[in-house]
Amino acid sequence: MNILLIRFKSIGDILFTLPAVHVIRENYPEAKISFLTSRENVPLIAGFRDVDDVHGIDRKVYRRGNPTAIFRESLSFWQWLREKKFTLTVDFQGYGETALISWLGRSPERWGNVYQSTRAWAYTRAVKRENQIHPADWNLSLLRQCGLSGGPIHNEFVVPDAALDEARQFFAAHSLDPAKTTLFIQPFTSSLHKCWPLENFLTLARYFRERGIQILFGGGPADLAALAPAQQAGLPVSAGVSLLVTAGLMKLSTLILGGDTGLLHLAVAMDKRVVMLMASPVKPRCHPFQHADWVLTPPATKTISDIAPGTVIEVCSRALAEIDQRHVAQAFLPAGSGDFPVPS
Repeated sequence: MNILLIRFKSIGDILFTLPAVHVIRENYPEAKISFLTSRENVPLIAGFRDVDDVHGIDRKVYRRGNPTAIFRESLSFWQWLREKKFTLTVDFQGYGETALISWLGRSPERWGNVYQSTRAWAYTRAVKRENQIHPADWNLSLLRQCGLSGGPIHNEFVVPDAALDEARQFFAAHSLDPAKTTLFIQPFTSSLHKCWPLENFLTLARYFRERGIQILFGGGPADLAALAPAQQAGLPVSAGVSLLVTAGLMKLSTLILGGDTGLLHLAVAMDKRVVMLMASPVKPRCHPFQHADWVLTPPATKTISDIAPGTVIEVCSRALAEIDQRHVAQAFLPAGSGDFPVPS
């Protein structure tokens, strides 16, 4: 078996394929599994232990409209697709372009996530998208409806050793001790309406720092200027480090706090406890996978800005206490006895 998996974007949605990737590996232990994604998301796939190969398409080339660049990118991709000779293609995206890619690859088996019935022609098995369930659950459902079986659900992102080492170096350079309680704060999301005000995060950071908890602010390169108030307050800021190093920083941290953003879903896939602030009081569909109770929303008719800092402090304090309780309980377990059930 030579299997192609397709999901172009975004970070969170790619991570939502991870449990399904584990199921595919369980069903095809000897297969070679390749993942096709947008070029900017290629580094993320390094943490998918069941994926053997990744290929990135520079989709920005097509938006720029340069005919020569489009021809070169298309030719390179077409050559790669023909050389691989995939026997199974699974399209988790369901775009018109991914349906076309699935068909052009000519795999004997092509399974597709279909938003519109007009795209069903591209697949040997087309399954209509169900938008009322969590995307990770939908990806698993797609595989079940195409005939795959699976055992217990796994959602495991593995930080590459080099990235984890670089994260440890960042901790040391900023006088952070991995053995101490650390609150990692991801204050920004891709959408302004999903963002809790930065001054609220700073209020929360000061509260916990005064109580001996280490604080670390994360972000992308574009967030560095916006995080100047955090730096001025003497708080470490990691904005600008690579995605995998950010994963390593979260792995070394105790609790991850932020909005509805891919990095928090990444933290969940590393078995980290998160507190996710979401704008809608209606039960969110993209909550932390298998942990809908880790979401904090505003009252009905209110916005995310109306969530009081005191409320977030209370929720984070409970989460930290829960983590401490679990660590104490596990310290008394015999080796190999598994997780100890901690009461809520």
